[in-house]
Amino acid sequence: MPSDIHQAMTTAPPATRGTRRSAAGARQPAVERPVARVAVEVSLAHLDRPFDYLVDERDSAAARPGVRVRVRFAGRLVGGYLLARLTESEHQGRLGYLERVVSPEPVLTAEVADLARAVADRYAGTLADVLRLAVPPRHAKAEASLAEPPAPPGQSGSAVPSVQSALPSVPPTPSDARTSTTSSDPGALSAPEGWARYPAGPAFLAAVRDRRPARAVWQALPGEDWPARLADAAAVAARSGRGALIIVPDARDLHRLDTALAAALDGHPHLTLAADLGPAERYRRFLAIRRGDVRIVAGTRAAVFAPVADLGMVAVFDDGDDLLAEPRAPYPHAREVLMMRSAAGSCALLVGGFARTAEAQLMLDSGWAHPVTPDRPGLRAAMPRIEAAGDDYATGATSAAAHARLSPAAFAAARAALDAGAPVLVQVPRSGYLPTVACARCRRQALCRRCHGPLAQTAGAGPPSCRWCGVPEAHFRCAACGFSSIRAMAIGSARTAEEFGRAFPGVTVLSSGGPKVRATIPPKPAVVVATPGAEPVVAGGYGAALLLDGSAMLARPDLRAAEETLRRWMAAAALVRPSGDGGRVIIGADGSLPTVQAMVRWDPGGHATRELSARRELQFPPWVAMAAIEGDAAGVLAALDVLAVPPDGELLGPVELEESGQPEHHEQAEHSRATTDRAPRLRALVRTPLAHRKALCAALQAVAASRSARKEPGAVRIRVDPSDLF
Repeated sequence: MPSDIHQAMTTAPPATRGTRRSAAGARQPAVERPVARVAVEVSLAHLDRPFDYLVDERDSAAARPGVRVRVRFAGRLVGGYLLARLTESEHQGRLGYLERVVSPEPVLTAEVADLARAVADRYAGTLADVLRLAVPPRHAKAEASLAEPPAPPGQSGSAVPSVQSALPSVPPTPSDARTSTTSSDPGALSAPEGWARYPAGPAFLAAVRDRRPARAVWQALPGEDWPARLADAAAVAARSGRGALIIVPDARDLHRLDTALAAALDGHPHLTLAADLGPAERYRRFLAIRRGDVRIVAGTRAAVFAPVADLGMVAVFDDGDDLLAEPRAPYPHAREVLMMRSAAGSCALLVGGFARTAEAQLMLDSGWAHPVTPDRPGLRAAMPRIEAAGDDYATGATSAAAHARLSPAAFAAARAALDAGAPVLVQVPRSGYLPTVACARCRRQALCRRCHGPLAQTAGAGPPSCRWCGVPEAHFRCAACGFSSIRAMAIGSARTAEEFGRAFPGVTVLSSGGPKVRATIPPKPAVVVATPGAEPVVAGGYGAALLLDGSAMLARPDLRAAEETLRRWMAAAALVRPSGDGGRVIIGADGSLPTVQAMVRWDPGGHATRELSARRELQFPPWVAMAAIEGDAAGVLAALDVLAVPPDGELLGPVELEESGQPEHHEQAEHSRATTDRAPRLRALVRTPLAHRKALCAALQAVAASRSARKEPGAVRIRVDPSDLF
């Protein structure tokens, strides 16, 4: 450890050895002081390690592993977490004292501390950044409103080996007592009927019941009440005396899961965690989970680090949803964090969804997980009839409108469902009215004259306006050909709802998407226009689903375009009633495309196998480990100079990044005009075989530490396995 850095953070108080002065000024022999190992909340990569501090006698009882502390670091007062108590420090220099213990409440468990360290190493980040995601900010009033936890016996200033040993013991809850009397009854822990539709389902629940670390990839049936199935699995874990953690993409899914857990747990307490909870309520629930009062937890991405005691099962549903990827450094994915928790804690793992990602397929191909899939007869009975709009046997296949946005087949399916008294779901990929417009003559995208942002039509009447700066463009003039008229490049949900209102007069048209998302709708004739992920649930299922603009979704320049499109389609089609009850799904795309064929056959496993094979051929994640280094040109080039590429690794680039997307601030949009003197932004990709992932992440951490220690200018962002490579 460099002596100048350690002296900077250990300024203050006297040394542990030698002499010290009493209050009267007389010299007395030094007294050995206990040492606290602290994880300091400093995100500098070259200081990403714990530091030792002395513990004063007045703080000795409260300074337990897991508590929040304040320490003097490089002359500043910063926060941190006490990881362990030691009898002495390996550092031979002077040590500073803890300034104070913020709260005697241990908020960081040993399991979460180890997990946070592993996640930081997996994503080439720092422990401080991960702990900000794992532990919510303290709310003193909420903490005071709860009963004070009992101090562990014999806890004074003695050394303790870990955080877990310093946590208060959890008395048996009524649910635990109920388990002890019923666990010997095989019928009490039998597999629920819903899982019996999957040949391997009862075996997975038996593994959860018997505390075996089974890992499964679950392909849910169309129309499956997936919250109820997850709640059944959590109930099995609860009855066996263990905890469960279930992660879903958004608050709407969490509400459904909360309702299902309340019905399935039979009195066992459970809690939900989401980012939209207020600070007080979120911290109150966090403390209840940390103390072991509640062992069944459901939540969104923010709950993936929840300190659930004695985990028996972790699960994630719809793992391909981009909401499960953390947008803050070090950018962990909820699925990967749960996989790490399963491996470290020897608990069961369930990765579920209607579709299947390439990452889940790799888990199956490697033998790390096993499939939980329905049999073909059960699948055929549950799925609706699915056809592409341009199929030869489709209604109006030979007409001129066969490939129109609303084809004759789609119109006929919608009309039949409405006549049968069922609602119709219309899925469109974009919200708004006309989210992208172009010159009507040369078809070049229309851009704002002020900030060069994309223009959009927000209503049926009125001029287009810029999506970045919001300024209307009353007198559009194409910069390429000078033409003054515009045409639509993409049609949003608002314009689609308007078109269906004219196509089906007298029928109620509902919109779901953007700020207005409907959770459920009544089973009455209606046309529901929704964006992906905002489809309302209807009792009994929709009579038909029209999946529009499929070709545009598949044509996106994205590594996961096909996988994401199939995931969105299957999520919508799963809400449609079975074909035996008249359910139909019409896809607005060419029926010969592999993704459309996988949808027609309801074969997410085959599609994921082909996707993984293509990634293997192209050497893209998840078949290889890849990292992106991006930022200003000087910073990226300096980072590449010190990067030690692992064996069999490959460096791609750097290449200049194109300016795209909405700026963070309108001021940035105003200054983003095309100029020749603007500093370019670069991105370089590094990829290695999966066997060298740890070496790659260690090399990236060394790069970040070198830049931090030298205080090099410029902003450089490092992301491991980024999803947006194009």
